[in-house]
Amino acid sequence: MAGKPKRAPAKKKQPSAVQTSQSIEDQTKAFLEGGGKIDNINSGVSGQQSMAGPKHISLGNKS
Repeated sequence: MAGKPKRAPAKKKQPSAVQTSQSIEDQTKAFLEGGGKIDNINSGVSGQQSMAGPKHISLGNKS
């Protein structure tokens, strides 16, 4: 009878911050060289639209 594993499998080691930063820099450079454009967005502005409706709660009996 096979027993359950006693520990979780090892997680992959995260890449170092230097590798990640370099990767982002390389991808950004390729994007701009390919004709891409970066738009500056003001702080507090979101491009996501809320899908949820209003969250009003009515207590008591309706007339």
